[in-house]
Amino acid sequence: MPRYSDERREAVLAKLLPPHSLTVKQVAERENISEPTMYKWRQEAREQGQCLPDSDHPDPEGWTSRDKSAAVGETAAMNALERSEYSREVVDRVRVNQANALRHDKAARKVVKASKWLLLRSPRNTNRAQHVRL
Repeated sequence: MPRYSDERREAVLAKLLPPHSLTVKQVAERENISEPTMYKWRQEAREQGQCLPDSDHPDPEGWTSRDKSAAVGETAAMNALERSEYSREVVDRVRVNQANALRHDKAARKVVKASKWLLLRSPRNTNRAQHVRL
């Protein structure tokens, strides 16, 4: 049975979070680590207070209330710069997921792929045409 360093564990578990948001199964396959080992690492990290989704659904819609609450708690401790960086990562992940879902609709996909700057703007600072795109 291979022994993994703490740094390796942290790097692998980070792939469960944005911007990657992979499932345990996906990470296990990509990293050539057994799924039971991945589930064990995730459980141990959660017991130590690390915010990792309990669900295997990569999007927040599949997270439990406990996971969502932990994510809010994690971001509450961040300063404005860290929160901004985290938010950009989440927006990027959502944008990529939506673009991938629209791979058969080239026009819609192009709008989504080009919308990053628009998604990061406040609706108060956009014109009516941009509201439709939001």
